[in-house]
Amino acid sequence: MLLLLPPQFASQPGFSFPSTPKLKVVSEADVFPSFLPTEVQRIKDPFARSLATRIQRLPVSVRFSEDPIMSSCVKPLMQNNENPVVLLHGFDSSCLEWRYTYPLLEEAGYETWAVDILGWGFSNLEKLPSCDVVSKRDHLYQFWKSHIKRAMILVGPSLGSAVAIDFAVNYPEAVEKLVLIDASVYAEGTGNLATLPRAAAYAGVYVLKSIPLRLYANYLSFTNFSFSTSLDWTNVGRLHCLLPWWEDATVDFMTSGGYNVSSQIKKVKQKTLVIWGENDRIISNKLAVRLHCELPDAIIRQIPDCGHLPHVERPDSVVKFIVEFVQSKTKTENECVSPL
Repeated sequence: MLLLLPPQFASQPGFSFPSTPKLKVVSEADVFPSFLPTEVQRIKDPFARSLATRIQRLPVSVRFSEDPIMSSCVKPLMQNNENPVVLLHGFDSSCLEWRYTYPLLEEAGYETWAVDILGWGFSNLEKLPSCDVVSKRDHLYQFWKSHIKRAMILVGPSLGSAVAIDFAVNYPEAVEKLVLIDASVYAEGTGNLATLPRAAAYAGVYVLKSIPLRLYANYLSFTNFSFSTSLDWTNVGRLHCLLPWWEDATVDFMTSGGYNVSSQIKKVKQKTLVIWGENDRIISNKLAVRLHCELPDAIIRQIPDCGHLPHVERPDSVVKFIVEFVQSKTKTENECVSPL
């Protein structure tokens, strides 16, 4: 099949590539890494299939595991001397979240990494390490120290924004700039879920990977998409849940208390771009304004007719804003006014 614009993007008048992409022929018999669940073959989205063929595992040595963790990511085809763009993902997701945005950033000439957060994605966790906040932070730092090695443009959507803020505050030398997309940064961790008996936690996690719940999450996250598209995106979004250690890793994170970074926001030293979908039904636009006000050096951009995951729904706009932000050199005065 030809790797062309998905129908939902082609029908949007605002969709355009930042540069003319090279059409890539993708075989119906895509060669996927052997460590991916076999259900990857059922995914129809050519962008997801293409990115899945590029997922690999790199060794990361951490203090809380005797053996290196074979950590999943999409590695850039070429590296250069500029600050690399490093893409995190949201809660209980994977690097496949970036299936539409990643190729656009590559076409724009950026060295781009998509990194799976410890406990989610497709890393080998057969010898299950701790998957709490401290471990996730340490794993990302060691991944950066071993493989990226230069200050990053760190991009975090939804809960990935909390991961990015926590990391940038603790390891400022590793982050040049931050991009936060529909940021989930004001929740007080996992709340009451942290006190659940383990049996109840496992029952909740079992529901978390169910197709009906994932379909409903897609309904809340996106605007005006067909059922067939939503079902295929559900298969993409839950693929990592089919790995044998996923339930244990997720329960470990839930019972550890999760991310609570609201007190760290004012400590962020990096210049930050806040991107928000105008029709986000999961995180209120009011929190976008609050975040813009509390960050010491930030600009904010809104995407119209867009839900909670703009990098999936409107990748053209996200890439445009990131490119403009990366290329900007001057400090922006944060006047704490709403452009929303």
